[in-house]
Amino acid sequence: YEFLNRGVSGNRSVDILARMQRDIIAVKPDIMSLLIGVNDIWHGIDSVDGITLEKYEIYCGLLLLEVKEALPEIKLMILEPFVLRGTVTNANWDKYKSGVSQMAEKARFLSEKHGAVFVPLQEKFDKALELAPAEYWSIDGVHPKAAGHCIIKNAWIESFEKHIR
Repeated sequence: YEFLNRGVSGNRSVDILARMQRDIIAVKPDIMSLLIGVNDIWHGIDSVDGITLEKYEIYCGLLLLEVKEALPEIKLMILEPFVLRGTVTNANWDKYKSGVSQMAEKARFLSEKHGAVFVPLQEKFDKALELAPAEYWSIDGVHPKAAGHCIIKNAWIESFEKHIR
């Protein structure tokens, strides 16, 4: 397998939609994984560039429709947005937790609607907190450290093996 990471730090759903043609359709992948939603919330808490839940659904839904239309054989995997307590999230924890939880619900809905595999992550991170504190898994509550990336990797592989391979 060849993996191409087209993730861009700080991107929101609208940003991925804007670069979809170049970074997804032109590449013609067999499988596309999408993890988006936390920045949509974060940018609305810390600045004025947030994306509402309704627009997140519209942008991600349009992205998935366009990709499926251009690449009808593509397999889609949508990873659940997740959040932990940390230096970024602590001051507005309730807003982060609620907002990301709502984005996760929309991600699950979009997975079902578009025939994508949904990859749950929040529960896996919550369970990991029983083994080590949040700062072991994440730099700031949003960005994973190596151990957090392992959680994501293992969840992705598990879903891939179960639903796609």
